[in-house]
Amino acid sequence: MAKKVAGELKLQIPAGKANPSPPVGPALGQRGLNIMEFCKAFNAKTQEMEAGAPCPTIITYYVDKSFSMEIKTPPASFFLKKAVNIKSGSQTAGKETIAQISSIKIKEIAEAKMKDLNANTVEAAMKIIMGSARSMGIEVKD
Repeated sequence: MAKKVAGELKLQIPAGKANPSPPVGPALGQRGLNIMEFCKAFNAKTQEMEAGAPCPTIITYYVDKSFSMEIKTPPASFFLKKAVNIKSGSQTAGKETIAQISSIKIKEIAEAKMKDLNANTVEAAMKIIMGSARSMGIEVKD
């Protein structure tokens, strides 16, 4: 018989850096989940990822206080900022261009994010990533 789901929790945690301090500890603690067990499992699953990359994580917890987690790929903005080597996007996107990125880099990012995007083809995923780049003030050059 399947476990009875008690709820779902969404957190964004840096890869390999889960610890009992906020936001992880309080979020799990108030639901009665084992914080250290989660931290060890999360850090083990994300050890092959780039350290510190923000990982959106969906934690499904059950009535018996057990849990399962789904770790998604880092946000497109993380990959875009890393590709063009900037700290943050433009404050006035659409009016000011702060960097340029090639369509080859866009394709690489789209392929890395493909499993988490709502797209059936790499071309459709590239359009999504190009939209994110545009909203950050990054111009796409062919």
